[in-house]
Amino acid sequence: MFADFRTEEPDALARRLETATLPDSVFDLLAQTAARHPDAPAWRFIDDGVERSWGEVLAKVETAAAAFAALGIGPGVHVAVMAWNREEFPIAWLALSRLQAVMVPVNATYTSREVEYVLKTSLAAFLILEAEFLPHLDALETVSLPPSSVIVIGDGALGGHRRWQTLMDEAQGRRAPSTPRSADAVLNLQYTSGTTGFSKACMLTNDYWLCLGCSSTEFFATDLRRFYVGSSFFYMVGQRILLNAMVSGGCAFFPRKPGAKRFMLDVAQLECDYCALFEMVYKQPARPSDAHNALKLATIFAFGPESHADFQRRFDVYGQEFYGMTEIGGGTYMPAHRIAEMTGSASCGVVAPFREAMIADEDGNPVPTGATGELCVRGRGLLKGYFGNEEATAQAFRKGWFRTGDLARVDSSGYHYILGRTKDMVRRSGENISAREVEVVLRTLDGIQDAAIVPVPDDYRGEEIKAYIQLAPGVDPSTCTPARIADHCGRHLAAFKVPRYYEYRDSFPLTDSQRVQKKHLLAEKPDLRVGAYDWQDKIWR
Repeated sequence: MFADFRTEEPDALARRLETATLPDSVFDLLAQTAARHPDAPAWRFIDDGVERSWGEVLAKVETAAAAFAALGIGPGVHVAVMAWNREEFPIAWLALSRLQAVMVPVNATYTSREVEYVLKTSLAAFLILEAEFLPHLDALETVSLPPSSVIVIGDGALGGHRRWQTLMDEAQGRRAPSTPRSADAVLNLQYTSGTTGFSKACMLTNDYWLCLGCSSTEFFATDLRRFYVGSSFFYMVGQRILLNAMVSGGCAFFPRKPGAKRFMLDVAQLECDYCALFEMVYKQPARPSDAHNALKLATIFAFGPESHADFQRRFDVYGQEFYGMTEIGGGTYMPAHRIAEMTGSASCGVVAPFREAMIADEDGNPVPTGATGELCVRGRGLLKGYFGNEEATAQAFRKGWFRTGDLARVDSSGYHYILGRTKDMVRRSGENISAREVEVVLRTLDGIQDAAIVPVPDDYRGEEIKAYIQLAPGVDPSTCTPARIADHCGRHLAAFKVPRYYEYRDSFPLTDSQRVQKKHLLAEKPDLRVGAYDWQDKIWR
């Protein structure tokens, strides 16, 4: 297992980064990278056969910026982008940074209703979209974009819309006007789909991305050159990994449509030395060749203690825990040289550079070391607020601290532990039960790929626990029965934490950070007991 990590202590790393001079914008970081590594590979879109050097990427971004400027796109203009992973997406992002304009990434899996919500609430003046998504425009009811403000990537019926490639051809040899760039200027309206409520648009500045990209590249604590972007570019993780490649002068590898099944196969075939993954990838069936890869390090998010250790053994690579969210970027990280000794601890590490953290009680006061409270974060480069939603912004901040909504504790050595969501609880017979705790136990059972816990109203106990179960490929309910699942829970949890109801699902609706959107589960039917197995009464409801 690769373990040649630099041993810089967290405080020294933070001081070094926080006193460094960062570029003025993400575009300026690109320009610096292209100057240092003009001929080095920058990115490869593996399903399209597209490869560029950093010098070529800079040239294409300058052309796109000239094309956009000719359309009237400039400082503060909001431009929505809806596409799968193809190079036009990051080119657009970097060109908008060049112009001090704002990108609004649109999830390519959104329905027409959701697309309309994003366009309306973001006040997008332009829309860049892949041709296959043109039918969404016909379904818009409350938003109207002039055809000339719609740029189509690929082949499709134009209907007065502009074609990306035509605009790029016309802009060849031109340069956009010089634009003063500020790190504090908003670059993204990044929609975050929480487990409850409507999506909100986080106002993320150039400085947000620069702090995140530079700090994460440094706390990897080893030299990385081949980065697998195993998430869609409309998610922040994909954008962050491109920045890691930019900071290091490495190369980013993009699949057109990322997926758990292809993830580690791609990583091995492409000889990537870095990836970032959720537990869903680890839950894919094991292969004899799993350990045959070139990985030096993998970023992991919220792995269970047993899964963490087994992941490292199976893929012969250290998994570095990294806690973050769209609003804050990075919050905590596990120092690379401490991964081995902390494996199985369930800790997400120490406070990241540019960040302060506090575990707070309900009144916003710090709790004693070791006590449970809400994790609150402050520091340079946090979101500026939620666009067009002053009420949500006011609720998210208290005395200058951003409230993450995550329950956590910190030990005497400064290592943090996430215990669940402040509102993601089941109150059964007066006991507060963390949904995350039960979910972690469920996912350790062989045959379960994912699980979600929700409360079910109950006249006797107040609330009962319902477990939604997604089985691994090739596993069916006849082998992974409710009885087997309940027995597994009973061996790892107190009796009052064992779910009463069990329902199988083929898949879950997921947030941008791969959390189950429980609001959709709760809204699916008026009686959540229907269609579930009742472990107490031993019947299907």
